Amino acid sequence: MVPGAKAVKHVAEGQEFVHPDAMGADRRHTFKLLSLDARDGRILWERTVWEGTPVDSRHKKASFASPTATTDGERVFAYFGSEGLYAYDFDGHPAWRFDPGVVGSMGVGVGTSPVLYRDLLILLCDEDNGEKSYIVALDRRTGKEAWRVPRKTEVSWATPVVVSGNGRDELVTSGNQLVQAYDPATGRELWRMKGLESNAVTTPVVGDGVVVLSSGYPSKVSVAVKPGGSGDITGSPRVLWRYEKGSAYVPSPILYDGHVYLMTDKGLLTCLDVRTGEVRYEGARPPVPASFMASPVAVNGHLLLTSQDGDTFVVRAGPRFELVGTNPLGEPISASAAVAGGRLFIRGERHLFAIGTPAGS
Repeated sequence: MVPGAKAVKHVAEGQEFVHPDAMGADRRHTFKLLSLDARDGRILWERTVWEGTPVDSRHKKASFASPTATTDGERVFAYFGSEGLYAYDFDGHPAWRFDPGVVGSMGVGVGTSPVLYRDLLILLCDEDNGEKSYIVALDRRTGKEAWRVPRKTEVSWATPVVVSGNGRDELVTSGNQLVQAYDPATGRELWRMKGLESNAVTTPVVGDGVVVLSSGYPSKVSVAVKPGGSGDITGSPRVLWRYEKGSAYVPSPILYDGHVYLMTDKGLLTCLDVRTGEVRYEGARPPVPASFMASPVAVNGHLLLTSQDGDTFVVRAGPRFELVGTNPLGEPISASAAVAGGRLFIRGERHLFAIGTPAGS
């Protein structure tokens, strides 16, 4: 422990708030960026990007490196909340750093990840009670600000999504008070609607001309929206349907082949028609009791649901629930899997697993 080190002060409903599962701000930490050879897992290089006592705490089940890094094919961009956003080239040389200021997260850590749009890197910085929340776009080459827009939205952990259609692109952001869409090139607000009235943690999903936003705590709600609107669309025909059960606090839903799949934190799976919200099935259970923090992924007509126990349940995609198999990895897993180059990459508590045959092999 570092004497005198403590998390930034948080206030909820006019009183100081300390999350019961918050930890880490009273200790010294080292944040690193590693490059691994995708063929054999060999570490190519390792860089320390930041050292010190962090501004805020994290949840005991989370990490100070919870946001997913992204890449434009030339550089990798890694975000660590108040401790900065870092750009490195593929040889491990630093390109630039962005200081977002204090991004308070009520003591449980940040979760939103950087989003690439053309030559811009977009970062959502919603914090605590929303007094200093903003969204910013940076030049991906230099880190220079292209635009910045303040937001009156309290802390969220959801990553925005870019939606293309109707002759324009939209950057859709989830939120407790407001759901908002921006022009990703300029930051101009395009439309807004009443928020989820629940913690915005899960990432919206996009497909078939629909955006589905969901939240699982304190209430469960999923809302489908047709992009392309203007002004306040609350209650308008652009809000296609609303479903008030089956969603998770942490794992995001997945949209695949005309269906959106909601999964609770205990792995109960619900399948809805993405355009109508019609229920195909709901409350399908994994074969054994389990808890989930990783979001589902879809591969070759199947959904892969990975539990915290390290078991991946394979479910056939479609309007009928069918469990195909269970694949254990033998260690706890909280991070969502990534699919790339013909392989499935899964980060466990102690190992990074690469599963499958790389393309061209």
